[in-house]
Amino acid sequence: MRRTIGLIGGMSWESSAEYYRLLNEETRRRLGGHHCARSVLLTVDFAEIEAMQRAGDWAGAGRVLAEAATTVERAGAGLVLLCTNTMHQVADAVEAALGVPLVHIVDATARRVVAAGLTRVGLLGTRFTMEMDFYRDRMRRHGVEVVVPDEPERTLVHDVIYQELTRNRVESSSRDAYRRIMAGLADRGAEGIVLGCTEITLLVGPEDSPVPVFDSTRVHVETALDLALT
Repeated sequence: MRRTIGLIGGMSWESSAEYYRLLNEETRRRLGGHHCARSVLLTVDFAEIEAMQRAGDWAGAGRVLAEAATTVERAGAGLVLLCTNTMHQVADAVEAALGVPLVHIVDATARRVVAAGLTRVGLLGTRFTMEMDFYRDRMRRHGVEVVVPDEPERTLVHDVIYQELTRNRVESSSRDAYRRIMAGLADRGAEGIVLGCTEITLLVGPEDSPVPVFDSTRVHVETALDLALT
C-alpha cells in the first residue's frame, strides 16, 4: 500500500472491529493473496467521550480526538479515519491538528448517494447525528436533502445504539423496530437510507429496507482505500 491508514477507534470498540474487518477484507478483495491493509489503530476510551457528549462538551471531545489523530499521524499514518459518525461533529478540530488528510465520512457517503442518482435520504444515527446540523448541512453541500424520524422514533433509534449495540447486544425486537422506521422514512419520500452510525450495520442491512441502503462505515472504508492505494 502506498499510504498507511490511521484509525481513531473505540467509539465503540464493536464498530471499530467492524472497520478493521472491512478494511482488511476489502484490501484482500482488491489486491488478492495475503494482502492486509497497512494501518495504525488508536482506541480511545468511549466512556470518556460519551460523558462529554452528554455534557455537551464538544470542545473537550475535539481536543481528545485531535490528540489521538496526531498520535496516529506520528505513528506513520498518511491519512486518517475517525471511526464514528457522531464525532464528526468535531471533525474540524481533528482536521486542523493533522498534517495529512482526514477522510470525512459524510463527504464519502454523500458522494455515494449522488453517484446513485438520489437527492433525498433518510438518516438513522444517534440523537446527536439526527438532530444536530453538522450531518445534514454537510450532506446539503452535495445537494442531498436529509429526512430523520419523528419522535419518539428518534429516541428509540438512539437508545438501541447506546443501550444495546455499543454493548454488543443485538435484539430481534430492535431489528423489527428499525425496519418499521426505515419503511416510514421511505413513505415520507426518502429515496435511500443512510446508516449514519457505525454500529447500526450490526443490526440491519440492505435486506431490511424498502429502498437502497448506504452503509456509511463501508463507504468510509472503501473511500480510504481508494486514496491509500493511489
